[in-house]
Amino acid sequence: MVQVLSSRVLLRPTDPDRSRAFYGDALGLAVYREFGTGPERGTVYFLGGGFLEVSGRSEVPPAPGLRLWLQVADAAGAHQELTARGVEVVREPRREPWGLVEMWISDPDGVPIVLVEVPEDHPLRYRPGI
Repeated sequence: MVQVLSSRVLLRPTDPDRSRAFYGDALGLAVYREFGTGPERGTVYFLGGGFLEVSGRSEVPPAPGLRLWLQVADAAGAHQELTARGVEVVREPRREPWGLVEMWISDPDGVPIVLVEVPEDHPLRYRPGI
């Protein structure tokens, strides 16, 4: 059995400085650790129960199937904060048929990011009788 103690998503951006500015400044993710030197140094950000590492450089954007799903406490508040920071919102927050509130943005390389609010009455959060 593999005992996983921690995990992270590794992102190799086409422009590391631009991606660090997006994830650190625009999204406001807290830094867990930094390593190396120079433009391709690594920065690891907290992502709730996981981590996002932005390090190295790629000649091409990440694979088109890559998506980030970030749960937030308040999608409307995140929308206001991110638009004030100049982040382009692909789709404003709206409640989906499955009950979650989703807002879509993308990183500088076009990686789709879904910010998700789980409403208090959603089955993921609320279980009657418990």
